[in-house]
Amino acid sequence: MNFKPLFPLFLFTFSLFIHSTHAQRWTIQPDHSIKWAVTDDIPHYDHIEMSGLKVSAVLRYGVNADGSFSLERSMIWPMLRTIPNNTHGSLMQRSSIDYLSMLIVNGKTLNNEKVKSLKLDGTLTVVSEFTIDHTRGHIGNKLQEPAVEVTRVYFPSTDEPMLCEEYTVKNISDRPVSLLIPQSRVIYQTDPAKGVDGSYRIVGTLISPLMDTLTGVSMSTLKETSTEPITLGSGETVRFGATLQANNSDETELFPDLTAERKARESFVHQIQTNLCFESPDEVINHAFAFAKVRTAESIFATSGGLMHGPGGESYYAAVWANDQAEYVNPFFPFLGYATGNESALNSFRHFARFMNPEYKPMPSSIVAEGKDVWHGAGDRGDAAMIAYGAARYALAKGDAAEANTLWPLIEWCLEYCNRQLTAEGVVASDSDELENRFPSGDANLCTSTLYYDALLSAVFLAKELKKPVGQVKQYARRAEDLKEAINRHFGATVEGFETYRYYDGNDVLRSWICMPLTVGIYERSEGTVNALFSPRLWTKDGLLTQAGTSTFWDRSTLYALRGVFAAGETEKALDYLHDYSAQRLLGEHVPYPIEAWPEGNQRHLSAESGLYARIVTEGLFGIRPTGFRSFTLTPQLPDKWDRMALKNIQAFGDAPFDIFVERRGSKIETRLQRNNRVIKTYRIRNGESVRVRL
Repeated sequence: MNFKPLFPLFLFTFSLFIHSTHAQRWTIQPDHSIKWAVTDDIPHYDHIEMSGLKVSAVLRYGVNADGSFSLERSMIWPMLRTIPNNTHGSLMQRSSIDYLSMLIVNGKTLNNEKVKSLKLDGTLTVVSEFTIDHTRGHIGNKLQEPAVEVTRVYFPSTDEPMLCEEYTVKNISDRPVSLLIPQSRVIYQTDPAKGVDGSYRIVGTLISPLMDTLTGVSMSTLKETSTEPITLGSGETVRFGATLQANNSDETELFPDLTAERKARESFVHQIQTNLCFESPDEVINHAFAFAKVRTAESIFATSGGLMHGPGGESYYAAVWANDQAEYVNPFFPFLGYATGNESALNSFRHFARFMNPEYKPMPSSIVAEGKDVWHGAGDRGDAAMIAYGAARYALAKGDAAEANTLWPLIEWCLEYCNRQLTAEGVVASDSDELENRFPSGDANLCTSTLYYDALLSAVFLAKELKKPVGQVKQYARRAEDLKEAINRHFGATVEGFETYRYYDGNDVLRSWICMPLTVGIYERSEGTVNALFSPRLWTKDGLLTQAGTSTFWDRSTLYALRGVFAAGETEKALDYLHDYSAQRLLGEHVPYPIEAWPEGNQRHLSAESGLYARIVTEGLFGIRPTGFRSFTLTPQLPDKWDRMALKNIQAFGDAPFDIFVERRGSKIETRLQRNNRVIKTYRIRNGESVRVRL
């Protein structure tokens, strides 16, 4: 195939127009949630994943054509291991229990539901109205009258193996209503032959009523509470709840305080939203960044092998990968300052360090089953480059010398492994890439070499901080310089008419991962690469195609590309696409997070992609590149459409958080660093100019 665009500017403009025409179902609310006010745009169905330390839940929800609510809970308990105890060996169970169908209102079941709205804010909230039938007159005319409004709230426990549900019933009629809430306890006992620890118990329990309702019953007394009719006056409410939990058969069933559980979930979300706050004139990007932080941070599981960040998606739990964790997410956690995230990052590197060997055999691609096994099914994917890249960036941004010394042997080993894999052309050989043979990657791919290049740069900075021998520092610097030349020489090519990169030797079709050099500061072919990325050959309404001429897309390369285009100084182009992509993911038909891929995985909300979204802001718009425990380069790319942007409460580079404010001042920009509302540094620079910051 030899597609040769004759009018790149026209193609770029046409692609942007096509991509800007998608609809927005959801709207941003003053409380920073997003809301779908249901009108006639039904039926519509979607799914969202939410996680806690011991559970994950994919909620498949929607509104049917008749206005009623639909829900299927897909539950995952990562530490209840199944046989075989492999990558996917988590206990999973789906449930469609409809607790509202068990309620009796004025002697009748609820019917004729009309969903009014749905809200996402770290929980899923659904508000509906129900009517009940009344028979009047001697001929028995049936009338439907509004009876109650029901608010459902779904969220995972932060630290227990259960999904929590809270229901609030409000009398919206002008007369009293009588309400009966039944007892309900459903138990499933799994096949002992299929569990690593034998049989597991799954329990769905309706808890009625909750504290601070009309009855005032404490949650601690509700193990065997019987229910009696509750009379609600006009405008009065009552709350009840439900849980879906699982545990070993010899463990005690949980009888939680759902009010406390909801406060814990809200507290977690508040903590994540308070740290590393992005502010700009674009509210869509601001909120997409805020939501991405939640998905990034919540998907961490308390395994027997320590805290493990997991991609999710009903497949990937209690395990760590060289790409998703080491490369994508771990370098971000120090900026967020989430202690659980930092601990999971350090723990993942410790797991990989277990597999260093004097023969320099490849690292496993992932460590699974709570650290008890490995997966290496695609051979060497460039995993050592991924690990070295992530570990070095994490160590610098975390700013902890003791942690850095712990990680240094792993970084050294991975760098030496990559050096031993250099081909005659000076680039890094590998069996496949992170797409694991889904698409061709040759014997040496662009992605692996660029990650190794960036890892060498970080190793230079880190070696200086750790007072390593000068000769070692110079060696890494020289290898980085040689590798950069080899990348441009070996991968640099004209592909489909664009002066960009081939992904591997023999590749003559555009690939999305040609963006990688831009993310590591290699800009020699940036113009052609940017034009290729945003051409109709690669860009679609869902972001980048993995390979031109196909229909497959993976968000991870789109997110890398947007970061790289900002870093390369193509700010205006990048902003238009970032806004449009953000609107699609936050407010469109499948919300509110970046996704994995299509058609594979049905656009799962894998968590690491949200981490990559957040790095568009920290490394793309602000151009933060760690250079030491207390230092970094800062390259703000303030879009022409904006007069300001800010990144507040940054937790990286030590223990004291700081803020970065960027404001336009005539033809230049003023960049201020503040701590505790006190200006500590001010720079008056050209937009896109780099400054070196030492805190």
